[in-house]
Amino acid sequence: MATCEVCSNEYDAAFTVILADGSSHVFDSLECAAHGIAPTCAHCGCRVLGHGIQEDTAIYCCAHCAQLAGVDGVRDRV
Repeated sequence: MATCEVCSNEYDAAFTVILADGSSHVFDSLECAAHGIAPTCAHCGCRVLGHGIQEDTAIYCCAHCAQLAGVDGVRDRV
């Protein structure tokens, strides 16, 4: 049995996620994985589970948050 690094649940079906930097993380659910490794929006703090919007090193959940943070030239719909 492995232990989830987010909730500490011991679970026989836990899984390991290996990131591009080579680090590995053990989770018992997709929810814990998202909470543990998904980036947070630089404006509102929510977890970014899709592509998001990136400017330099900042990641935003949507164009609206990016605009509020001063990013020019982004829109949610064309």
